[in-house]
Amino acid sequence: MAPYSSLSSPICSWLFASSMPPKRHKKLLSRSRCSNNGFSSKTIAVSSQHEDKLKTEKLQRKVTVTGMGVVTPVGHDPDVFYSNLLEGVSGISEIEGFECSKFPTRIAGEIKSLSTDGWVSPKHAKRADKFMLYILTAGKKALADGGITEQVNREFDKIKCGVLIGSALGGMKTYYEGVEALTISYKKVNPFALLYSTTNLGSAVLAMDLGWMGPNYSISSACATGNSCILNAAHHIIKGDADIMLCGGSDAAIIPAGLAGFVASRALSKRNNDPTKASRPWDADRDGLVMGEGAGVLLLEEMEHAKRRGAKIYAEFVGGSFSSDAYNIAEPHPDGMGIVSCIEKALAQYGVAREDVNYINAHASSTPVGDLIEYQALMQCFGQNPELKMNSTKSMIGHLLGASGAVEAVATVMAIRTGWLHPNLNLENPDKFVKSTCWLQEGMFGH
Repeated sequence: MAPYSSLSSPICSWLFASSMPPKRHKKLLSRSRCSNNGFSSKTIAVSSQHEDKLKTEKLQRKVTVTGMGVVTPVGHDPDVFYSNLLEGVSGISEIEGFECSKFPTRIAGEIKSLSTDGWVSPKHAKRADKFMLYILTAGKKALADGGITEQVNREFDKIKCGVLIGSALGGMKTYYEGVEALTISYKKVNPFALLYSTTNLGSAVLAMDLGWMGPNYSISSACATGNSCILNAAHHIIKGDADIMLCGGSDAAIIPAGLAGFVASRALSKRNNDPTKASRPWDADRDGLVMGEGAGVLLLEEMEHAKRRGAKIYAEFVGGSFSSDAYNIAEPHPDGMGIVSCIEKALAQYGVAREDVNYINAHASSTPVGDLIEYQALMQCFGQNPELKMNSTKSMIGHLLGASGAVEAVATVMAIRTGWLHPNLNLENPDKFVKSTCWLQEGMFGH
């Protein structure tokens, strides 16, 4: 069994509170930074012993997490997914979906198989792009996990039920196939090519399947997509636009055009001979990120609504924040102020002291520059906190692009549920600038 460790991700900030017994009750702050490059998303856990410090009004509608669904390279069920993370199982391997022997990078966090039976209609299973199949599957699994059967759904006020699941790249394969067909003749283009490539279609079809008529759209903010959707969905509930929201992110860009684009940007690891060692956040020998694919969906619900139907409550969402680097399309500002400002704003708005933060699921995608800037920004915010633990889920599943924040949010809630943090895989030789390695050590969460 692999040793367990901690969690964090970049900056579209939000707070969770666990439903554990009082002695193990935690609050979780997750941040996914909506930076210009979008390559940011974090999750933070905060001790709830200082709940009286929270500045939320007593009468404000509270948001809870009552269901979760995932489609990932290491499991398509939250329990299986997190069990594999705790065991240190890597989902990174050689790409099998297409011939890529001529590419300098030939590895990814690829989903080898997925059964959509019972989750997706035969019509959509045949036509839809994989990113949409991931949304429908993870979304309906989140509903099932939340105890929402067809009978329960019939009793909901559909005007107060919404879907907000985004994607960074949308139906890239569908669009790519349409372009290829066009080289032969416009008559060869699939009539669904444009429809099934739009980022909002997964949310739209899921809402239609459920008859949900509340807020329904998608956000595309690169790697901050999933967290942006979660935070906005929570705002809809707080404002009273909805009582229940399915939210998260999905991407499926492991195709020739997607791989070629990342290769051209020189962002990828070339550790083809040892795929499971390729994603190594904070390690001195990291040489780039590893592409991944999948989806993560949370079922958010107004607290009283959840209590009335007897739902199990995994965590409470308390709040969050956004920021931007306004610097560069491909990397964060060297001083990390976009990250720092978002963290500080989120903590201040919701009355959380820095010393109360004890866990971060970092963005940490294994890039030479990004990992270091993010780490230094976190040191600036939490460097005096010896209780803090941090990890990167991407060390095992790669970078799931627009799905990363949402999938890592599920990992964060699972950390609260289980009390255990998964290891940082491949952190064998910490970067010389990573000073507080105690943050990255294995251990139990909140004990």
